[in-house]
Amino acid sequence: MFWRKYPLWFRYWIPLAGAITIMCGLVYATVQQNFRQSANDPQIQMAEDALHQLEKGENPVKGNIVDAQRSLSPFLISFDDKEKVASSTVQLDGKTPIPPAGLFQFVRKVGYEWFTWEPKEDVRIATVLMRTNGDKPGFILAGRNMREVEKRESRLEFMVFAAWVVALGSTLIASILLL
Repeated sequence: MFWRKYPLWFRYWIPLAGAITIMCGLVYATVQQNFRQSANDPQIQMAEDALHQLEKGENPVKGNIVDAQRSLSPFLISFDDKEKVASSTVQLDGKTPIPPAGLFQFVRKVGYEWFTWEPKEDVRIATVLMRTNGDKPGFILAGRNMREVEKRESRLEFMVFAAWVVALGSTLIASILLL
């Protein structure tokens, strides 16, 4: 058998290294998805509240204009049924950014979508788009810059990588010394 040509310590260490790699990957994926999915929470609440206001005939989209590139403040955009901006609290390079048209078609069928939107290079937004029906059908979009979430993800990458290297190194040394 081909594995018998390797030293005993190596034959014991390889499955351990595989298990360590899988566990580190699982930790990274779980925490990263928690970071990313939690980034949607304020927008889900804002979009749902805005839909209720729209259904009552009120305009929920009011307040200070947010610069999507610089600010971490959440924002709202309301669209009419023809996918035209009705009102907005966000600007990017002096105008309201518009998500891809295909999203509106999808949301017409499903009712909502959560997505990461990159309207400009280096501007990533955790976004929720919901459909409203009734007297004035349309869409409401709630978004927020993901800059801080992405910083957390970068720190997580470093921590998991460092733990992986330390775990592999220490188990390798232990395998060599003990076997």
